[in-house]
Amino acid sequence: MSDSNINIERKIVRWDFFTENALELHRQKIVFTNGCFDVLHFGHVHYLLEAKKLGDILVVGLNSDDSVRRLKGPSRPINGEKERAFVLAALSFVDYVVLFEEDTPENLIKAVRPDVLVKGGDYALDQIVGADFVRENGGTVTTIPFVEGFSSSQIIEQLKTT
Repeated sequence: MSDSNINIERKIVRWDFFTENALELHRQKIVFTNGCFDVLHFGHVHYLLEAKKLGDILVVGLNSDDSVRRLKGPSRPINGEKERAFVLAALSFVDYVVLFEEDTPENLIKAVRPDVLVKGGDYALDQIVGADFVRENGGTVTTIPFVEGFSSSQIIEQLKTT
């Protein structure tokens, strides 16, 4: 494995990383977002880049394969959790990637304790899981406008018909 792969893999962390390094991490502004990120596309990259601009550390909660199947159906994910985590961690502006097994990232959000919780513009603020916890702890919750025409589900359907 090359040195660049080692650096990428160091960005893929477990939940306890955030409790073990809380004092150091919280000296900076932590931004948290989450998703399946099954077929990474322009919309995802644009969204994550905009999320990074909201703080110093961007943490991406990544649905496990089982979680994706429960949310998207038995034919998903297209790419496995290890591959999805690696691709996300390879993005220079993503600081940490953390897998979660649950259907929502609520418990992970409580472990990370972000200063900013962000989701895509297709979510209403009152629909964002963990929003109350983040606000109660002095953080903010925001959305980033959805990039029209880019959806993993749409891309997969298009590939099936071509």
